[in-house]
Amino acid sequence: MIDIKSVINSDAQLMERTLENYLSMTDDKYPVLFDAMRYGVLDGGKRVRPFLAIEFCRMAGGSDEAVLPFAVAIECIHSYSLVHDDLPCMDNDELRRGKPTNHVKFGEANALLCGDALLTFAFEAACSNKFAKSCDIVKAVKLLSEMSGANGMIGGQQIDLLSEGKSIDMDTLKYLHAKKTGCLIRCASLLGCIAAGEKCTPELYEAADKYASGIGLTFQIIDDILDVTGDEIIFGKPIGSDAEQNKTTFMSFMSVEEAYNEAKKLTEEAKAALSGFAGSEILCEFADYLLNRNK
Repeated sequence: MIDIKSVINSDAQLMERTLENYLSMTDDKYPVLFDAMRYGVLDGGKRVRPFLAIEFCRMAGGSDEAVLPFAVAIECIHSYSLVHDDLPCMDNDELRRGKPTNHVKFGEANALLCGDALLTFAFEAACSNKFAKSCDIVKAVKLLSEMSGANGMIGGQQIDLLSEGKSIDMDTLKYLHAKKTGCLIRCASLLGCIAAGEKCTPELYEAADKYASGIGLTFQIIDDILDVTGDEIIFGKPIGSDAEQNKTTFMSFMSVEEAYNEAKKLTEEAKAALSGFAGSEILCEFADYLLNRNK
């Protein structure tokens, strides 16, 4: 039997060491920028996206060395998006991962620059990959650009902003989160496949995308449930913030039980996408872990 928490912790520790190494740079003339970047990325977070990149690469037969630069890239993009999401002009949150948000700690202007720096550093990290072929690095950078840009995560954030104070239907809500949350989860999984190079079959690549799409929507549904039922200390950010901001969430359409059942169905579909592929056990266990998380 797989101890999924042990695997998650092991991968998170590997990622933490890798991120510390990549983000060790500084400049005496403006150290606050680098301090803010490290604060925004290190010592916190679930490392869901790096986990997916690492485990899909391993499943396909690739090496950790080849996937880690891509995992750094996706985590830097994810972290920058959180720094910007928390800003007063966006969600105006004061807590993230149980700590003061970046703009509370360093000031709004420094937090803005921190996010900008993390976004651009992500592509530097991806291009620094010495263990992937040049053609695969190009694929990775293209994927990162598409999934994090106007047709991906940023597009989802724009829909989110346009929907504030409005009642949106379920289809729009799903579309919003497929982009805002789902795109980076898909991107991470597919980066793992790309890092494996020719060892990853087209069939596995397609299955990885289906799996990631399923757990991506599940992830958001569980987030919405926890915003209503969670423990603020465990969850790491204020409970009930969505309702306070009059946001449409899955809880606007469903009871807690109905939302959980929908997340469970999506989880089973995600796991079914990987059935028949050798070495899929860890990722299937991870899907169940995300379904039943409390933070």
